[in-house]
Amino acid sequence: MSTLNTQNPNQLDYHNKLIKITVLGGIRLDGLDRMRVTLKIQSTEVDTLAVRHNLDLYNDTQVEKLIRKTATKLEIGTSVIEASINELIEELEKYRLQEIENTTQKVETKQLTEKEKNEALVLLQSDNLLTVTNELIGKSGIIGEETNRLIMYLIFSSRKREQPLHIISLGSSGTGKTHLQESIGNLIPDEEKVEITTLSENAFYYFGQQELKHKLILIEDLDGAESALYPIRELQSKKRISKTVAFKNTKGETKSQNITVEGPVCVAGCTTKETIYEDNANRSFLIYLDETSEQDAKIMNYQRAVSAGQINYEEQHTSCELLKNSQYLLKPIKVINPYAQILELPNEVLKPRRTNAHYLQFIELITYYHQYQRELKYDEQTGEEYIETTIEDIKNANELIKEVLIRKADTLTGRSRNQLEAFKTILKNKTETFTNAQLRTTLRIAKSTAQYHLNTWLDAGLITKIHDKETQTYNYRLVSEKEYKALENKIDTLLKTVITNIENRARDQDRTKTQIRSVKPKATKGKLQPNE
Repeated sequence: MSTLNTQNPNQLDYHNKLIKITVLGGIRLDGLDRMRVTLKIQSTEVDTLAVRHNLDLYNDTQVEKLIRKTATKLEIGTSVIEASINELIEELEKYRLQEIENTTQKVETKQLTEKEKNEALVLLQSDNLLTVTNELIGKSGIIGEETNRLIMYLIFSSRKREQPLHIISLGSSGTGKTHLQESIGNLIPDEEKVEITTLSENAFYYFGQQELKHKLILIEDLDGAESALYPIRELQSKKRISKTVAFKNTKGETKSQNITVEGPVCVAGCTTKETIYEDNANRSFLIYLDETSEQDAKIMNYQRAVSAGQINYEEQHTSCELLKNSQYLLKPIKVINPYAQILELPNEVLKPRRTNAHYLQFIELITYYHQYQRELKYDEQTGEEYIETTIEDIKNANELIKEVLIRKADTLTGRSRNQLEAFKTILKNKTETFTNAQLRTTLRIAKSTAQYHLNTWLDAGLITKIHDKETQTYNYRLVSEKEYKALENKIDTLLKTVITNIENRARDQDRTKTQIRSVKPKATKGKLQPNE
């Protein structure tokens, strides 16, 4: 009779009547298409002799070589050794699959106390929920970035929905992209997120099939995950990834195995290279961090307060726990937007199809976050429960992502736009010409960087190039100092017009309902309760 002793995962022991095999260093759980091990093989009768060998047990050639070597040294028949090794492989496969199942089992969800549940419910039912939430985010220790931090927190909350949103933080090195993402991530329950520093090409395929479902994936630096961008995109778009691998079974036969990892997932990442990740960026909300001197002042004041011992860490912890606990109460309920067909985007928005989908999903997300303040309805044919978007939800969504839509309509990248607007602010006389030297001195950037921005602005038609024949130099002049402001006003006007149209339609519908009394209203089941 043979047994596999797994008490010590770093030294697995197998033995039968004739042979004893020790798997030194244990066995790796990743890479089901291979079984790389280091074996120590001994005879049960003479344990002073041993064969030590490193090999892949799924490699038939390596296994045959080990069998011949062991038979010669231990003077045991090759058939006995072959049968023992095949049995060892079977036992190791069972052990590995069991260990993978154990490590991928769902982490036990925190059970809220009645006090914690009531406090979280009060938050989710509070008036001006978004304002209150943003204030709590600030009290948790996140300085400035008022709009970005709220957008990020809401998008992280979308992980529970069937159509989660995704977000990428953009900004220069040292602006706090990773810090903001990590800080907002701390407001999400630990068992519902996966934090990743670097990624290999096949890293996502080694997760369990259900391990990432409805999880928040936080990638610290997208620059270190370039090889994994394709599976990330597939998880975002198709909500699952699959890969077929070849391996050899114990009989030496080549077999295929399909590895599948299911979503949906919410993906967040940080980068300084906006243009490199265009395919991934198209699937995500892009937020540009505040690099103004006002934000610098806020952060430095906070740093001084920390150094002076003036920070109330108890308040930070309480705010963080309250927001985290409220996440447990959010349920994956369906949202219907009765005003969706009236909504429209500015014509200037690039890639309008995907942007329109994001816009509609963000409005639904606002409704979803207000689920404890919305009337719970049900479909009379299917019985499915749902809540409806209100005009207030659309107003809140428009206010929050107005800047996102403006950036989507802008021909410049975020970084180039920020530099141009900063230069406009500093430039005293907007009609005067300026040089590369003046630009780099004003913005304190390198000569090559300044020239890159100048070329970009020229291509976009935002500046003109003037050749000074006397000095044989080139000067530049702004075509219009208010072109970006005009774009902002145009988008703002359109969003307000859409709201006006929705309000007019709502008034017409109310008037119709008053006139036609014979229309039976849909039955409702009241407000959503946390224990339902």
